[in-house]
Amino acid sequence: MQRKRVVVIAFLLTVTTGCFYRANPPVHKEAEPQVKDELLDVKQNTKPEATREIKPVAERDQPPTSVTVPTIPPIVSEPKVSKVTLGAIGDVLIHIEIYQDAKQKDGTYNFFKMFEDVQSYLRMPDILVANQETMIGGKELRLSGYPSFNSPQEVGDALKAAGVDLVTVANNHTLDRGEKVIQSALSYWDRLGIPYTGSFKSKEDQKYIRTMVKNNITFSFLSYAYGTNGIPHPKGKAYLVNRIDTVQIAQEVAQAKRVSDVVVVAMHWGTEYETLPNESQMALAQKLADYGVHIVIGNHPHVLQPPAWVSGSNGHKTLVLYSLGNFISAQGGVAKRVGGMATIDVIKTMGKEKTITLKQPSFLPTFTSYQNMTQFKVLPLKQAVPVQIRNGTIQFDPVKQHMRTYIHELRFIGTE
Repeated sequence: MQRKRVVVIAFLLTVTTGCFYRANPPVHKEAEPQVKDELLDVKQNTKPEATREIKPVAERDQPPTSVTVPTIPPIVSEPKVSKVTLGAIGDVLIHIEIYQDAKQKDGTYNFFKMFEDVQSYLRMPDILVANQETMIGGKELRLSGYPSFNSPQEVGDALKAAGVDLVTVANNHTLDRGEKVIQSALSYWDRLGIPYTGSFKSKEDQKYIRTMVKNNITFSFLSYAYGTNGIPHPKGKAYLVNRIDTVQIAQEVAQAKRVSDVVVVAMHWGTEYETLPNESQMALAQKLADYGVHIVIGNHPHVLQPPAWVSGSNGHKTLVLYSLGNFISAQGGVAKRVGGMATIDVIKTMGKEKTITLKQPSFLPTFTSYQNMTQFKVLPLKQAVPVQIRNGTIQFDPVKQHMRTYIHELRFIGTE
């Protein structure tokens, strides 16, 4: 008991001393900022204006059980359309008078001026085909005119400059001067870079179908003649000239269709100086349409025959240019001095299937002007004046009416 009292008294003395006595004077300190407490208060008392409540996955919004997905139409590519204008001129028939008129003092020949008045028209088509009626074997093999032709090679230079892209050379004068002239002529066309068809250097050359590509459209070209004025081809060399043989034509057209989009066939046919196609021409035209030929270029009558549409057995239409007359010659008579250039727009459409359409057949009538068998020039018929037509009269409107015999919508170039 005595011990407890002592402890209590000691305790009281300690407390009393702490209250009234300090060994060291008090040091006044600035109050320490209550950073932690203030930050704590902010964390505890501040609430964001908006909070995102994250729910358990099971409680999140789920997509509706039935969703309407908009149907997206399939992407349909637009059909690809290509267009080429194909042109053709008639017989380039180089008589003696023409190449004598072209002869220069140095012994060369210049035919450029003869075509300069129609050159702007000849360059309008994308592809231009000419019927080279006479072989351009050259002066080294002796030049000659009717009835057995061999022409200066400079004819080819002038035609190329005027705009010709390909020549057909199967005609009744192909064999006039024999194989040497043919080989010389074909080699010169090669040198000029102008394809030829209808006469060939060899069997191997004959097997090669001539094609040209323009604006993504591939054209093939074939050429055949009714005969060679009774001149036989050398033995074993039938390739020197293609003759009209429907079996051969059918086979070669089928081959051409495999390597091209458009098949063009030149036919040396018909009766000379007849202004309308005969039954044989029309029957052959029907066969060609049935074979699937797209365009037929006719020559040989030396006068204009009206073009026509011919429907083939497969339903497509074939444009048949029965005769384009003489483009240049020294033949007498007004009708034989009128020729021209025909054109047609070829349209290729590539969609699910390929289609070929022929549109806007057109024609430019031309006239071979000369005075006393000199100053030969090819003019647009509209530019020919009466003084240039000494042995007859010809008017533009009758030519226009004649050429529209079968195709009433035939357009005339430079006048419409």
